[in-house]
Amino acid sequence: MNVAVIFAGGIGRRMNQKALPKQFLKLHGKEIIIHTLEHFQNHEEMDGIVVACVEDWIPFLEKLLKQYNMDKVKAVVPGGKTGQESIYHGLKKAEELFGEEANVLIHDGVRPLIERKTITDCLQSIREHGSAITVAPVTETIIQVDEKERVDRVIDRSKCLFARAPQGFHLKEILEAHERAIKEEKYDFIDSASIMQWNGHELFTVEGPVENIKITTPMDYFTFKALAEERENSQLYGC
Repeated sequence: MNVAVIFAGGIGRRMNQKALPKQFLKLHGKEIIIHTLEHFQNHEEMDGIVVACVEDWIPFLEKLLKQYNMDKVKAVVPGGKTGQESIYHGLKKAEELFGEEANVLIHDGVRPLIERKTITDCLQSIREHGSAITVAPVTETIIQVDEKERVDRVIDRSKCLFARAPQGFHLKEILEAHERAIKEEKYDFIDSASIMQWNGHELFTVEGPVENIKITTPMDYFTFKALAEERENSQLYGC
């Protein structure tokens, strides 16, 4: 079984908008979270989806899921105080619905520019290696600074990659990592890759599209809009 856990728990503090969480902003009349979910809904290898959502917005999301016939979404659970906690809520519901032997892809609800191939490659990497960390090449110079903000060293970017999503694992193993973190009161992991590495797992990468950005700022939204329109035009005109 293959299940996606989609984290849609943010409230958009960096989007400079007060009323609407960023995952519910629209492009061409369709909410960002729906753009994201469609990739998993339409993938033939995905058996189900669990969404962790801002609790107050669950009724709104459930209406959208009915409107867009998202029948692979089997549950919407309340998010937690942190991304780590929200993902754990989603993983526990996935275990309840699909069993601990399932493979799981963990993805940001505000990362809508993934591709079918990315999902396929991640699922294959889980089967072969037990993990799948979607990455993209670093295209700018990275520097490391000291405590006085002086440049300490320039890092060789050919050895660096951006960690993105989805990130995939055996459900049993990622749950074990989360439950150990809870037991040891460690709540500061930035993503699933970091918590799995901390728990001693070897991680394998899957190259994804460069444009697979996470929408957290107004600039990200306008970039998403431009890229989405370019994709649409390419399909329309065969470019």
